[in-house]
Amino acid sequence: MNDSDTLDLDNYLPYLVNRVGTIIADQWGGEQLAPYRLSIAMWRVMAVLASKSGQRQIDLADLTSIEVSTLSRLVTRLVRMGIASRTRSASSTREVVVKLTPKGKTLVARLVPLALGYEAAAIAGVRPDELAMVKSALRRIYTNMKARQQADGAAGAGERPRGRRRSVLAAE
Repeated sequence: MNDSDTLDLDNYLPYLVNRVGTIIADQWGGEQLAPYRLSIAMWRVMAVLASKSGQRQIDLADLTSIEVSTLSRLVTRLVRMGIASRTRSASSTREVVVKLTPKGKTLVARLVPLALGYEAAAIAGVRPDELAMVKSALRRIYTNMKARQQADGAAGAGERPRGRRRSVLAAE
């Protein structure tokens, strides 16, 4: 095996991003969300709705990076919990708009300071200029990968196996 057959995981971006995301999500989910019977994905939905108000379900899927059918199940659960509401769009009866309920807004208001505390713990010792650079780079990387995904879709990449996204990251 030569050097091109191995990954230097300490310098492999998907591995590093996954490790950081996983440890934060595990701690945040286990310590703060579990008492409310919320998952990380549910929290992402709530956070998007809190910052961007009502959203069409299709747009919410994109903003949360959650597959549409999975998102639909999550929204159903949030509706049953009284955290979100789902109504038909005024512009199209085929579109569904999801919003936080007053109960959902109250819960988000309670959780946001805690979420910011987790971020503060994660970035302790990171200079503001370094943090700004990391966030900027991550936004750029996301844009690059989104453009790649769209280009693949336009080029007939629909034949790609559904689990490919997961398998690419399997080395993490």
